[in-house]
Amino acid sequence: MILYHGSNMAVEKPEIRKNLRALDFGAGFYLTTSRSQAEKWAKTVARWRRGGEPILNVYVFDEYVMEGKELKILLFKKADIDWLDFIVANRKEEAAVGIYDIVAGPVANDTTIRVIDDYMDGICSKETAIERLMPQKLTDQYAFLTKEALSYITFERWEKVK
Repeated sequence: MILYHGSNMAVEKPEIRKNLRALDFGAGFYLTTSRSQAEKWAKTVARWRRGGEPILNVYVFDEYVMEGKELKILLFKKADIDWLDFIVANRKEEAAVGIYDIVAGPVANDTTIRVIDDYMDGICSKETAIERLMPQKLTDQYAFLTKEALSYITFERWEKVK
Protein backbone atom coordinates (compact mmCIF):
# COMPACT_ATOMS: atom_id res chain seq x y z
CA MET A 1 0.00 0.00 0.00
CA ILE A 2 1.27 3.48 -0.86
CA LEU A 3 0.87 6.10 1.87
CA TYR A 4 1.61 9.83 1.73
CA HIS A 5 2.77 12.43 4.24
CA GLY A 6 2.65 16.15 3.56
CA SER A 7 5.31 18.36 5.13
CA ASN A 8 7.54 21.34 4.52
CA MET A 9 10.55 19.03 4.16
CA ALA A 10 11.57 15.56 3.06
CA VAL A 11 10.98 13.05 5.87
CA GLU A 12 13.18 10.06 5.10
CA LYS A 13 13.30 8.89 8.73
CA PRO A 14 9.88 9.41 10.31
CA GLU A 15 9.73 10.13 14.02
CA ILE A 16 7.00 10.34 16.61
CA ARG A 17 7.08 13.78 18.16
CA LYS A 18 5.03 15.11 21.00
CA ASN A 19 2.64 17.57 19.46
CA LEU A 20 1.94 21.12 20.47
CA ARG A 21 -1.75 20.46 19.80
CA ALA A 22 -4.05 17.53 20.32
CA LEU A 23 -4.55 15.41 17.20
CA ASP A 24 -7.34 13.02 16.18
CA PHE A 25 -5.53 9.81 17.10
CA GLY A 26 -2.84 11.16 19.43
CA ALA A 27 0.85 11.94 19.00
CA GLY A 28 2.22 10.02 16.05
CA PHE A 29 3.38 10.08 12.46
CA TYR A 30 0.34 10.59 10.22
CA LEU A 31 -0.08 9.27 6.68
CA THR A 32 -2.95 8.87 4.21
CA THR A 33 -3.79 6.96 1.05
CA SER A 34 -5.01 10.26 -0.44
CA ARG A 35 -2.30 11.98 -2.44
CA SER A 36 -4.39 15.15 -2.78
CA GLN A 37 -5.01 15.31 0.99
CA ALA A 38 -1.27 15.00 1.67
CA GLU A 39 -0.47 17.67 -0.94
CA LYS A 40 -2.95 20.07 0.69
CA TRP A 41 -1.42 19.33 4.07
CA ALA A 42 2.10 19.97 2.72
CA LYS A 43 1.02 23.44 1.54
CA THR A 44 -0.62 24.15 4.90
CA VAL A 45 2.43 23.04 6.89
CA ALA A 46 4.82 25.11 4.77
CA ARG A 47 2.58 28.16 5.28
CA TRP A 48 2.23 27.60 9.07
CA ARG A 49 5.91 27.00 9.65
CA ARG A 50 6.95 29.84 7.34
CA GLY A 51 9.81 27.79 6.02
CA GLY A 52 10.76 25.05 3.65
CA GLU A 53 8.50 24.23 0.76
CA PRO A 54 5.54 21.89 0.31
CA ILE A 55 6.86 18.35 0.04
CA LEU A 56 4.95 15.13 -0.60
CA ASN A 57 6.67 12.16 1.06
CA VAL A 58 5.83 8.71 -0.32
CA TYR A 59 6.04 5.48 1.70
CA VAL A 60 5.25 1.81 1.22
CA PHE A 61 3.32 0.08 3.98
CA ASP A 62 2.74 -3.66 4.16
CA GLU A 63 -1.01 -3.55 4.79
CA TYR A 64 -1.02 -7.23 5.74
CA VAL A 65 0.29 -6.05 9.10
CA MET A 66 -3.23 -4.72 9.67
CA GLU A 67 -4.53 -8.31 9.64
CA GLY A 68 -1.82 -9.85 11.79
CA LYS A 69 -1.06 -9.99 15.48
CA GLU A 70 2.32 -8.23 15.37
CA LEU A 71 0.95 -4.81 16.26
CA LYS A 72 -1.96 -3.46 18.30
CA ILE A 73 -4.17 -1.77 15.72
CA LEU A 74 -7.41 0.14 16.03
CA LEU A 75 -9.32 0.58 12.77
CA PHE A 76 -12.35 2.82 12.38
CA LYS A 77 -14.19 1.97 9.17
CA LYS A 78 -16.43 5.04 9.37
CA ALA A 79 -17.11 8.18 11.40
CA ASP A 80 -19.31 6.59 14.04
CA ILE A 81 -19.87 7.04 17.78
CA ASP A 82 -16.72 5.08 18.72
CA TRP A 83 -14.63 7.19 16.30
CA LEU A 84 -16.12 10.40 17.71
CA ASP A 85 -15.46 9.32 21.32
CA PHE A 86 -11.86 8.41 20.48
CA ILE A 87 -11.17 11.72 18.73
CA VAL A 88 -12.76 13.76 21.51
CA ALA A 89 -10.70 11.90 24.14
CA ASN A 90 -7.51 12.66 22.18
CA ARG A 91 -8.43 16.30 21.62
CA LYS A 92 -9.10 16.67 25.35
CA GLU A 93 -5.85 14.76 25.97
CA GLU A 94 -7.79 12.22 28.02
CA ALA A 95 -7.05 9.17 25.86
CA ALA A 96 -4.98 6.35 27.28
CA VAL A 97 -1.56 6.68 25.67
CA GLY A 98 0.40 3.65 24.54
CA ILE A 99 -2.48 1.23 23.95
CA TYR A 100 -2.15 1.08 20.15
CA ASP A 101 0.69 0.97 17.65
CA ILE A 102 -1.45 2.16 14.72
CA VAL A 103 -4.85 3.85 14.62
CA ALA A 104 -6.53 4.27 11.23
CA GLY A 105 -9.81 5.75 10.12
CA PRO A 106 -11.50 8.84 8.72
CA VAL A 107 -9.72 12.16 9.07
CA ALA A 108 -11.51 15.01 10.80
CA ASN A 109 -11.40 17.72 8.12
CA ASP A 110 -12.40 21.39 8.31
CA THR A 111 -16.09 20.53 8.14
CA THR A 112 -15.96 17.73 10.70
CA ILE A 113 -13.92 19.86 13.12
CA ARG A 114 -16.88 22.23 13.43
CA VAL A 115 -19.18 19.30 14.24
CA ILE A 116 -16.70 17.87 16.78
CA ASP A 117 -16.23 21.29 18.37
CA ASP A 118 -20.02 21.74 18.62
CA TYR A 119 -20.28 18.35 20.31
CA MET A 120 -17.38 19.08 22.69
CA ASP A 121 -18.94 22.48 23.56
CA GLY A 122 -22.33 20.88 24.29
CA ILE A 123 -24.04 22.61 21.35
CA CYS A 124 -25.18 19.29 19.88
CA SER A 125 -25.66 15.76 21.17
CA LYS A 126 -23.50 12.80 20.20
CA GLU A 127 -26.33 11.45 18.03
CA THR A 128 -26.74 14.80 16.23
CA ALA A 129 -22.99 15.03 15.69
CA ILE A 130 -22.94 11.57 14.08
CA GLU A 131 -25.94 12.47 11.88
CA ARG A 132 -24.06 15.56 10.69
CA LEU A 133 -20.91 13.54 10.00
CA MET A 134 -22.48 10.59 8.13
CA PRO A 135 -23.04 12.19 4.69
CA GLN A 136 -19.48 13.48 4.48
CA LYS A 137 -16.98 11.67 2.29
CA LEU A 138 -14.00 11.66 4.62
CA THR A 139 -10.55 10.59 3.50
CA ASP A 140 -8.44 8.31 5.65
CA GLN A 141 -5.52 8.74 8.00
CA TYR A 142 -3.08 6.27 9.49
CA ALA A 143 -1.44 7.32 12.74
CA PHE A 144 1.74 5.39 13.48
CA LEU A 145 2.05 5.81 17.23
CA THR A 146 5.11 3.71 18.15
CA LYS A 147 8.63 3.14 16.88
CA GLU A 148 7.71 -0.46 16.22
CA ALA A 149 4.84 0.65 13.96
CA LEU A 150 7.19 2.97 12.05
CA SER A 151 9.41 -0.02 11.24
CA TYR A 152 6.64 -1.27 8.91
CA ILE A 153 6.82 1.70 6.54
CA THR A 154 9.57 2.26 3.99
CA PHE A 155 10.43 5.68 2.60
CA GLU A 156 10.30 5.64 -1.21
CA ARG A 157 10.79 9.23 -2.34
CA TRP A 158 9.78 12.85 -1.94
CA GLU A 159 8.35 15.27 -4.47
CA LYS A 160 7.87 19.03 -4.51
CA VAL A 161 4.20 19.97 -4.46
CA LYS A 162 3.17 22.47 -7.13
